[in-house]
Amino acid sequence: MAADGVALGDEQSPRKLLGTTTVYEGRVWDVVSETFALTDDGEAITRDFIRHPGAVAVLVLDDRDRVLLLRQYRHPVRMALWEIPAGLLDEEGEDFVDAAARELAEEADLTASQWHVLIDLFLSPGSSSEALRVYLARGVGEVPLTDRHTRTHEEAEISLTWVELDTAVAAVLEGRIHSPSAAAAILAAKVGRDTGFTDLRPATAPWPEHPSRHASWPRGAVLED
Repeated sequence: MAADGVALGDEQSPRKLLGTTTVYEGRVWDVVSETFALTDDGEAITRDFIRHPGAVAVLVLDDRDRVLLLRQYRHPVRMALWEIPAGLLDEEGEDFVDAAARELAEEADLTASQWHVLIDLFLSPGSSSEALRVYLARGVGEVPLTDRHTRTHEEAEISLTWVELDTAVAAVLEGRIHSPSAAAAILAAKVGRDTGFTDLRPATAPWPEHPSRHASWPRGAVLED
């Protein structure tokens, strides 16, 4: 509860949708233009944004209080970033935590026996619908050599390292780690560790913020999409 008595928590707030068109259809995500009104008789407002399927990420913590970080080249920012395992929710009907386990195996050749929800994020809510759920994974094991995923393109360059959690926290606060999912997860893991992880949600906790779980928007004009 905030000081003024307002309940502290984001909430769905569907507004009257007047129309939507796909401006650009990409290989991974689309750019859409939507016109909506803040009130029933309000002016029409148009916004362009990336329509994104959502993603999951994994903060792996071993029994030595170390987190797993991977280094990967990201072309839009022209940098090699320290990140955590992550991937798109682009498999139709795939369970969220199953997707996280798949990404952990594909990007880091690891399994985990203990899963909790660590943090939920919108990475850029002014320009993208991308919702990200970050899991905390513990009880780490290795994927057998014969079952390991063959990484290609940028993923072929991935390098992995284990870093003490406090060292990773310092790297975030000193501006040396820029990945939003990694930075948020590392800081959340620090808070979680200091409370014994007792406040974390189970891996199966609902995720109503993911686009697939959103309530339908009130419809206005016939949609063009």
